[in-house]
Amino acid sequence: QLQLVESGGGLVQPGGSLKPSCAASGSTLDFYAIVWFRQAPGKERERVACISSTGGSTEYGDSVKGRFTVSRDNAKNTLYLQMNSLKPEDTAVYYCNAIIVAGALFDYWGQGTQVTVSS
Repeated sequence: QLQLVESGGGLVQPGGSLKPSCAASGSTLDFYAIVWFRQAPGKERERVACISSTGGSTEYGDSVKGRFTVSRDNAKNTLYLQMNSLKPEDTAVYYCNAIIVAGALFDYWGQGTQVTVSS
């Protein structure tokens, strides 16, 4: 069974950068599309970015477009979310979600990594 572990969050000043990663084990990520979500206290979960199984297609939420970049290294079974020009409103727990349709839809979640943007 696929397991996902996020890491690379932390505390950063406004305008700074972070690059959380999402490492998979138990199965290859080659056939999974990946979505990065975030959830701040008291707010609904927000879709941040998604990337196709091959990495050839990406999409971003309006609030992060132009600042965040999602990428994947299938050889390392790992996903990345490069976050630049961070703002206080980017503060949230960031989760990766792997999705595959194989007869039915299956999806898997990591435990999340905290990103805090504050001076």
